Amino acid sequence: MDDIPIPLPEHPVKLMHKLRAFMRSKQLAYNTEQTYCLWIARYIRFHGMRHPQSLGATEVDLFLSNLVLAHRASINTQKTALNALVFMYKQYFSIELGVLNYMTSRRPQTIPIVFSHEEALRVIAHLEGVHQMLAKLMYGSGLRVMEAVRLRVQDVDFGNGCIVVKESK
Repeated sequence: MDDIPIPLPEHPVKLMHKLRAFMRSKQLAYNTEQTYCLWIARYIRFHGMRHPQSLGATEVDLFLSNLVLAHRASINTQKTALNALVFMYKQYFSIELGVLNYMTSRRPQTIPIVFSHEEALRVIAHLEGVHQMLAKLMYGSGLRVMEAVRLRVQDVDFGNGCIVVKESK
């Protein structure tokens, strides 16, 4: 179960535990917490396990540029890493990084390939029962998979024609 927050020590000592506790106090989504912690850990490893407070804008630039040069990261991947690091420095450490001068990704963004309306209806027609109902609900309302799976009967208001979505993005 990847969507259940890992338990934290009552009195966190390690940086990552403290960061997680801080993110939870700010009520960040658990997926955001996981993503930010992943990028912050990669940043720390990239700089030889040095504490992030001893690093600054130059090291952030090096890390973000390395994502593009060595790993061919897309612009969105690079932005996610940047958001994680800015959150850590600005929100957690109260340190302003200032102007960053990292190399941005030049990989073109790909346009997603999606079903036509007819294709979607044909796929849905091959489903049965609960799976068909969930597919229709997601297709018709734009719900994400986890949002649809977490719906309860009391979340659907047939009288007003609306759905209450909890823990959504």
